[in-house]
Amino acid sequence: MQKQKMTASEAICETLVAEGIDHVTGIVGSAFMDLLDLFPTAGIRFIPVRHEQSAAHMEDAYSRISGKAGVCIGQNGPGITNMVTSVAAANMGHTPMVVICPSAGTKTVGWDGFQECDTVGVFKPITKGTVRIPHPSRAADCTRTAFRMAYALRGPVLLDVPRDYFYGEVEDYILEPHQYRVDDRGCGSPESLDKAAELFSKAERPVIISGRGVVDTDCQNIVAEIAELMTAPVACTYLHNDAFPADHPLWMGPIGYMGSKAAMNTVAEADVILAIGTRLSVFGTTPQYDIDYFPETAKIIQIDINPLNIARTHPVEVGIIGDAKAASIELLARLKALVGDKAPVQERLDMVKERVAAFDKEIEDLAMEPGTPMNPRRVLYEIAKVLPKNAIVCTDIGNVASTENSYLKCYEGKKHIAALTFGNTGFSYPAGLGAKLAAPDCPVINIVGDGAWGMSLHEVSTAVQENIPTISCVFHNTAWCAEKRNQIDFYNNRFVGCDIEAPDFAEVAKSMGAHGVRVSTPEEVGPAILDAIALNKPTVIQFDVDGTQLAPPFRKDALNLPVRHLEKYAHLDYRNWDK
Repeated sequence: MQKQKMTASEAICETLVAEGIDHVTGIVGSAFMDLLDLFPTAGIRFIPVRHEQSAAHMEDAYSRISGKAGVCIGQNGPGITNMVTSVAAANMGHTPMVVICPSAGTKTVGWDGFQECDTVGVFKPITKGTVRIPHPSRAADCTRTAFRMAYALRGPVLLDVPRDYFYGEVEDYILEPHQYRVDDRGCGSPESLDKAAELFSKAERPVIISGRGVVDTDCQNIVAEIAELMTAPVACTYLHNDAFPADHPLWMGPIGYMGSKAAMNTVAEADVILAIGTRLSVFGTTPQYDIDYFPETAKIIQIDINPLNIARTHPVEVGIIGDAKAASIELLARLKALVGDKAPVQERLDMVKERVAAFDKEIEDLAMEPGTPMNPRRVLYEIAKVLPKNAIVCTDIGNVASTENSYLKCYEGKKHIAALTFGNTGFSYPAGLGAKLAAPDCPVINIVGDGAWGMSLHEVSTAVQENIPTISCVFHNTAWCAEKRNQIDFYNNRFVGCDIEAPDFAEVAKSMGAHGVRVSTPEEVGPAILDAIALNKPTVIQFDVDGTQLAPPFRKDALNLPVRHLEKYAHLDYRNWDK
């Protein structure tokens, strides 16, 4: 292998090509223009967004569906700091990503020059690592290191490039990914797998919790074989409704906020829980519907690729550090050796069927309650009825978007892209654009309230310009309804900052070159979705819904009824509400 003469920009660009990167998302800037100039010839599409926050959200979703690390870029200083929120979200969501970060030129560092910022310091706490190119000759090496870290540590990595280091003649190799990183993480130790199989084979009330690792490794079928062998009901982790197929007879639905009561009541009764590809997050296992469902007495077998996640939130009986698919295959083989052709436990199959049917009936009845003009649950119910099985649903954070967790049923993996536990608004539409880039043959919709839509509607221009036919379902209730529910339950209906003025978003979409539709009756919901899928162009559907029909608050544990000690505020004290 011989070194080649190239510029630093060429070294970075050719490393992106070797990694299979076919597009980069961001906003044009002079700091990286020498690299940008190479993209068209290299076969890399540059996708210009309207706000840099959207770039990392797009690449977050793209990575989750494609399995490839997304790449985003922006101007040094304010361009890159605009990505803080979306990179932090990807970091908490364990999404591999490389953020190419131009920084101030080396000759001017420390002079507070134009657009200078210590971006390495800003991003260090919200990434899996930061890599700074110390000299142009290290451009390819540092770019490789960024990708190696992103995949190995499952999260975003900042690649800091002083703007003068895009230039300069260097001699270096361009390596193939297999020459500098290994994606195989192994199945875990034989001893832990043996112990797990022994424990799970003897469970009287086994339950499987299927998580993000199962989605990432496409091993729902292996999880299903384990479930069938043990007649173990399967719950999906919070906001990973695609971690197990909803048409399987052992599917129970998701746990967590606005999840399935069937799943949570069943988890509560388990004596052994097999948690596959999940960190068992705190918020994802907190009590819901007044059900303290995560059992303290159950013995937990936890499989996670990151050793730091084992027993991080719940004590385990067996911890397995390994790839969800590889570990599941090994565990299945051991279980088969221990239990043979075990007959299905009909009593458990009947229990699953009854509980799932009961919860389906409960949420259908709630959806059928009339609203003015529409019950938001009815809209979610009608959307879920007509979605094709290959549709990808991207959900935002908020009252309506979270209620969707009850109604969304996924039959294939990589079909539910949610904001996850960072919980920032404005996530779902740019995520939908990234999802469509990753899976152009799948219909992609996003579900968002009109508050969060105000943070992302500018990207309709991006969708139109780049011809990305994502369908946005905007629930028009003129309020930040999750917070409004808190002010109802904890602040005696005193509304501060919750009510918002909102225009007709269908008309706004039309003015931006997209297709816009306004829906005010339940009968129009399904046809509007199907028409938008058939049209195959950027579409915004505004659903006019009742802003008084609200889901329970997100965090009952995080708020208290107000106590006031100063006389000036005595009337606000909850003890004086009836006086």
